[in-house]
Amino acid sequence: MDAATTPWTYAGEVADLGGRGGLTTLIEGQTFCLSDRNGDIVRGQPHGLFAFDTRVLSAWALTIDGKPVEALAAHVDAPFHGRFAGRVAPPAGQADSTIVVLRDRTVSDGLHEVVTVRNVGLEIVVARVELVCAVDFANLFEVKERREHRPDTPVESHSPAAVSFALATPAATLRTTVRFSEPPDTFCEPACATWRCELDPGAEWELRLSVEAVAAGDPDTDAAPRNGADAGRGLTAERHHQWRRAALTVRSDLPALDAAVARGIDDLGALRMFDREHPGRAVVAAGAPWFMALFGRDSLLTAWMALPAAPELALGVAQTLAERQGATTDPDTEEQPGRILHESRFGLASELSAHRGATYYGTADATALFVMLVGELQRWGADPHDIDALLPAVDAALDWIDRFGDRDGDGYVEYQRSSSDGLANQGWKDSWDGIRFADGRLPDTPIALCEVQAYVYGAFRARAELAAVRADADGAAHWHARADALAERFDRDFWMPDVGWYALGLDGDKRQIDATASNAGHCLWTGIAAPRRAATIADRLVAADLFSGWGIRTLSSQMPAYNPVSYHNGSVWPHDTALCAAGLTRYGYTAAAHRLIAGLVDAAAHHGGRLPELFAGFSRDELGVPAPYPTSCSPQAWAAAAPLLLVRSLLRLDPDVATGNVWISPELPPDMGALDVRGIAIGKRRIHVRIDGARVVVEGADGLAMVPHPRPVVSAPG
Repeated sequence: MDAATTPWTYAGEVADLGGRGGLTTLIEGQTFCLSDRNGDIVRGQPHGLFAFDTRVLSAWALTIDGKPVEALAAHVDAPFHGRFAGRVAPPAGQADSTIVVLRDRTVSDGLHEVVTVRNVGLEIVVARVELVCAVDFANLFEVKERREHRPDTPVESHSPAAVSFALATPAATLRTTVRFSEPPDTFCEPACATWRCELDPGAEWELRLSVEAVAAGDPDTDAAPRNGADAGRGLTAERHHQWRRAALTVRSDLPALDAAVARGIDDLGALRMFDREHPGRAVVAAGAPWFMALFGRDSLLTAWMALPAAPELALGVAQTLAERQGATTDPDTEEQPGRILHESRFGLASELSAHRGATYYGTADATALFVMLVGELQRWGADPHDIDALLPAVDAALDWIDRFGDRDGDGYVEYQRSSSDGLANQGWKDSWDGIRFADGRLPDTPIALCEVQAYVYGAFRARAELAAVRADADGAAHWHARADALAERFDRDFWMPDVGWYALGLDGDKRQIDATASNAGHCLWTGIAAPRRAATIADRLVAADLFSGWGIRTLSSQMPAYNPVSYHNGSVWPHDTALCAAGLTRYGYTAAAHRLIAGLVDAAAHHGGRLPELFAGFSRDELGVPAPYPTSCSPQAWAAAAPLLLVRSLLRLDPDVATGNVWISPELPPDMGALDVRGIAIGKRRIHVRIDGARVVVEGADGLAMVPHPRPVVSAPG
């Protein structure tokens, strides 16, 4: 396939998600809807109803007497449900409108909408309600990359109750059906249905609409239940209610933090995906709208951050990634034995995706992160049988690190794509220009990134603990020794004494990639950073060139390549900042961590409580508000999980159920006097931590010893 049309190598313009009137996103699993603030899905915008990575509804416009509905308000009260209020423009010479339009929309197994037209005037009104809908079955990547040129799909059939559109593909026949609760008075093509309603003063007229998308020939959609609006909403709401009821809650004297945690938990629930082969096992999609798939790195980091609230999600991610772990060598997909995938799609989406393949493995870091997550699952009290079942995948992953990840035997994991369709950069900054020297030059591959070595270090420590719990003293000693040796070698080769920072990476000639970037903060998070370097790193993380006032810039503003509105060269990513804050807390630099936490919490408040995938890197002094990044995903998984990691950092909470210990040593910012966290999931327990000034109360931790100081930093001597 032409690399220009491959999603992970695309470097052109991406559709702006702002739209003409602001975007409203509703999401449930892999189905999501993007619309204008009045509820319309507008042609020419990256709007639509999407299922299995396909736009199954490309236009959805409501007019009254030929006039568009003016948006008054849009309220999303759950990730899958929203309400739109609008009016018809007043007649000429009048100040007020007499027709109000309300739209109540649910996304579940499709789209379900109740349209209410209300006469708020003093006279009888006769209104012509018109609905125009269209379907182009454009691929999600075509919409994202602004290259959708598909004509509208002709109407396959229509009746007084429904209209259908269909498109045959090599994989399946796609079909979208729009159903009406009231037969239209007229219908014409392209799909335009009209109803005549006569309303007394104060009267209402109601129309129920549903949009269903199926793919004949695909078991994931052929077998999916189809419900009416009330049934679909009820099933979706109940599943989300169960998720929310089981999640932790945060109450503090910083309401913006409480709101960010609650919103993040809601978004994580909405981003869950369920494989039909394992209907009780959830994984998490990376983010809406562009990344509604299982991404290895994203899901692993999200699951790690969300452990206090949703350990079952972490287990589902680990189990699913283990089942899809590389088993053979394929240069086209970059699959290698033991490697953890970069991206994978369920069901028909894998066949309809632009790269025509279910799974791509080109990532340098997911394999080590997988081992880290399994180790963390053990620490948080996962069932030992589940951990035992994952150990073969853990050891296969470690074998990949040695056999394939370390390409030249120098002790570092490097990446270099084996296919022109593959990602040029395979760390978390995976855009084509995301890795640079200080002078802006692009390095030659293979590249060993600093944070990838940090994750490998964390993987070695995790495997040592897994061995120790199973009374394998030799194994534990072996992996601890591997971690110690890596940390010592890493400090020697990556530390830049003239800069006071860890190099972003080593290039193909083992030269330090000397840009000052946020990646070094991850070295604190996993513990690979030498303790004698920590103070210097802490000071620099909160210096003005890296800390914008809202979060950590991906690239220092002192670098020539710095661009506050780039994807990876100066923007701020909440998950990145949260990991840096966790690292600072680990090494005892809580004051610096609190500055980062405060910045992110304030940024969340400016985004309605929801942290986006990223935002621009303008300084707080320069602009005063966090500037949105135009194509940022929202909701996005690791941004949604970031507030949970912030709370864990404030608590300085590190359980180790296998040894019966829980390290907890809360240290709150000066402006936060109280923090109440209920429902922290540690093993089968639900822990309640209450902090009021210097008083710390822990309830529900029967059988566990509370250790009232931070977990020790485990690192190489120095």
